[in-house]
Amino acid sequence: MDAFTAGLLQRIKTTESDLTRAREEGDDFLADVEQGELDDLHRLAAEHGVNIGAATA
Repeated sequence: MDAFTAGLLQRIKTTESDLTRAREEGDDFLADVEQGELDDLHRLAAEHGVNIGAATA
């Protein structure tokens, strides 16, 4: 796995964790921000053929 893929998968994992925490804390604004970031990361992964299943497992 190259550095780009590893970094992207780590960012997805971190953002998913941050999103979960924001939802659990009831911080709707932060949850929206994190969801937007996650959507962007998923788009970036798709554009570069990165399988994100490894990040969410």
